[in-house]
Amino acid sequence: MSMHVIQDWTESQVPLKFGNTRDVRYTVHKDGTKLFQEIRDGDDNPIHTLELPRGMAMEKRSYEVLLRYVLVDIVNS
Repeated sequence: MSMHVIQDWTESQVPLKFGNTRDVRYTVHKDGTKLFQEIRDGDDNPIHTLELPRGMAMEKRSYEVLLRYVLVDIVNS
């Protein structure tokens, strides 16, 4: 199986609770039949890889919203 990039690495500044922000990078790729959003910090350390539901190829704006929900959940847990 081969990996196909849906969205190349994109830098984003994610607002967290209480006015804090976090600089991250993310990519969306398809590996076989599975779709993933991979999130890394500014030093290229992995933060989280999320498997997206089948058929959830979205617009860039939707990936940004999903990124914020995932990152806020991980940082606050």
